[in-house]
Amino acid sequence: MPDIGKKQVDELLVLAVQKGASDVHLSPGYYPTVRIDGLLVPLTDQKVITAQGAQQMAVSLLNPEQKEHFEKTHEIDFGYQLTEDVRFRVNEYVARDNISLVFRYIPSTVKSIDELLLPPQIKLFSKLSQGFVLVAGPNGHGKSTTMASIIDLINKERAEKIITIEDPVEYIFTPERSIIDQREVGSDTFSFANALRASFRENVNVIMVGELRDLDTISAAVTAAETGHLVFGSIHTNNAPQTIERIIDSFPPNQQHQIVNQLANTLSGVISQRLIPGTRGGVVPAIELMIANTAVRNIIRENKIEQLSLAISTAADAGMISMNQSLAGLIQKQLISREQAEFFSPNIQELEALLR
Repeated sequence: MPDIGKKQVDELLVLAVQKGASDVHLSPGYYPTVRIDGLLVPLTDQKVITAQGAQQMAVSLLNPEQKEHFEKTHEIDFGYQLTEDVRFRVNEYVARDNISLVFRYIPSTVKSIDELLLPPQIKLFSKLSQGFVLVAGPNGHGKSTTMASIIDLINKERAEKIITIEDPVEYIFTPERSIIDQREVGSDTFSFANALRASFRENVNVIMVGELRDLDTISAAVTAAETGHLVFGSIHTNNAPQTIERIIDSFPPNQQHQIVNQLANTLSGVISQRLIPGTRGGVVPAIELMIANTAVRNIIRENKIEQLSLAISTAADAGMISMNQSLAGLIQKQLISREQAEFFSPNIQELEALLR
């Protein structure tokens, strides 16, 4: 007899894919809701989700180990394969004693940097033999997709050993010139930090860390970059200066001088991004790009992080892009509206000056 909860989930996910949704929200007291082109759209032709219905759906997707974990922690991340070609990242959590579910659609193919409309300078990071590249931005703004596009470019162009550490595994890579091992936190490894430390014994060249979320993981990632590996990691910060500050501040005060020097030596760049509703539908990436040249490394080494924004905005000849420069370019190409650009701009007056 088919599981009623799972059947209901599958039907809603199929509908979401047909509508081109990026996310599906199932919360008690609300209609099933999808995110399309960045906007939440309630599916009012469906029934409102009940607390009992949400619980049935949530439990139907978990194996016994996951159920035990969820009962202890009241939240869990995992991957869900709807069909051979359709995959979701799922988060289940408890809010006011009721269970809610969020599904993020993971496309079956990894788009290229050009297809994603990312700046071509980003390809520079795929050519490195070692270093530390950070992809920053809020949740849901394409960090995983950008990292996947760079990893897949390395896969196409170079014969390397690549290990990804994810929670859960998102894009499934098809090995071309490289060997790619994808490890899922919880089922394949105990933690991001454990998997990072273990990778040193796995003859790895390139490491992708799904999220730099704690001191142990950040410390292991910096060490990996320092010892000759090329490391990519995502982090929930808004821009390059905030990213550097977050990493430094995650260390105890007596270790901060050391991490400043390590970052100055190992950091290759920071890609900060936002996905902005486009004038022709869909979303368009706006990118702040910091490339760690000599000037940037000196600013970090001297711990004058507040100077990084100026260094980025005045170094277009070195390939760097400020967020406002990116937004202004997208307006001029008529890819986004001025109103959307102002909403995402860190400094509206500066944006207006660039447009003049």
